[in-house]
Amino acid sequence: MYILIMVFSTVFDYYNGLLIDKFRHRKRIARAILIGSMVGSLGILGFFKYAGFIIDNINQLFHLQLQTADLPLPLGISFYTFQTMSYVVDVYLDKVAVQRNIISFGAYVTMFPQLVAGPIVKYGDIAGQLDGRRVSLHRFGEGAELFIRGLAKKVLLANNIGLLWASVKAEPVAELSVLSAWLGIIAFTLQIYFDFSGYSDMARGLGRMFGFDFMENFRYPYISKSVTEFWRRWHISLGTWFRAYIYIPLGGNRSGLRKQLRNLLVVWCLTGLWHGASWNFIVWGLYFGLFVVLEKLFLLKILGRVPVVAAHLYTLMIVMVGWVLFEMEDLGAAGHFIRVLFGFGGEGFVDRQALYRLSTNAVLLVVLAICATPLPRKALSYVKTRWSTTSTAAVPVIYLLFLLLTTAYLVNETYNPFLYFRF
Repeated sequence: MYILIMVFSTVFDYYNGLLIDKFRHRKRIARAILIGSMVGSLGILGFFKYAGFIIDNINQLFHLQLQTADLPLPLGISFYTFQTMSYVVDVYLDKVAVQRNIISFGAYVTMFPQLVAGPIVKYGDIAGQLDGRRVSLHRFGEGAELFIRGLAKKVLLANNIGLLWASVKAEPVAELSVLSAWLGIIAFTLQIYFDFSGYSDMARGLGRMFGFDFMENFRYPYISKSVTEFWRRWHISLGTWFRAYIYIPLGGNRSGLRKQLRNLLVVWCLTGLWHGASWNFIVWGLYFGLFVVLEKLFLLKILGRVPVVAAHLYTLMIVMVGWVLFEMEDLGAAGHFIRVLFGFGGEGFVDRQALYRLSTNAVLLVVLAICATPLPRKALSYVKTRWSTTSTAAVPVIYLLFLLLTTAYLVNETYNPFLYFRF
């Protein structure tokens, strides 16, 4: 049934694009069509993703008992809705030529490699590739390498470190030591990065195998030296979308500092809401928006003068506390967990359980920390250039071993979906 929602969105905005192009010189009609497209797309997204959240809050606020249907979220709806909306807006602004082939437009909307968890692909970025993409054995091989790297990130790294976070999260917060709490949130910090960037790499790899070039979605965000820099490196396609279709239309930084700060907070509130219909996501978005605003006002100047290590530690601290808000829907529990992180409540600073967790996961944590930096890619590039003859044979063997190892893990593991499937 839910496939019909995607089909409707595709046909709906395909014809909206045609109508906008037809009435391009009659601005009022074109604008009305654009508004109708936005209302229709956001209405569908809002009904399935936010209706329950809105009604629950109305019930609490006015002491009502309105009922909602508990509908599962259609797979990928946040991603393909943003894609169709961006297409209609770009046609209206004359940034892209209207697509008259509904099959080509349907291929853009339903492109399976990135449909369920991104990256968000703007129509203008792949318009030429829909009808004129290049497919070759070399590009297929590059795509296969990228896919295997992403699969290894997810299966070998994210899944394994996720076990540590799962064990910490399952324990009552009041019984956690400070060390256990920090080990847990460090584990989740690494898990969500390798999970999401792994899926993005797999999507980009599959796309390249079929002749499509999708944008890079992650650029080593955990090496950032400010929150602003972190969000230029994390989920790049989402940040680019919000900048192009929300921040700049609101005025961006063109109307003075006060309006710029307002625009930033609006974007960050919507960024949080995009991730889920829950107050913890809204608070998470505003939390990061607050630090982006503070950095815009004065913090970036301070961070530019302090040692690089201090700026890096500041960023990681802010990001990890933010992940607590992101992962825990109960804001009370999130607040309690954050207090434990900083030594307020819990079971002291260290206990036996924390030491056991540290000793059994130390090597894995070090490996993941290294893999979250450009060092592995630089090492592989060095091998390819320095020992080109040897690497010609060695590199395929390495990728084959990764593929065999991840396959073995997948056969042995229970169901473990990507974290971003729920968004």
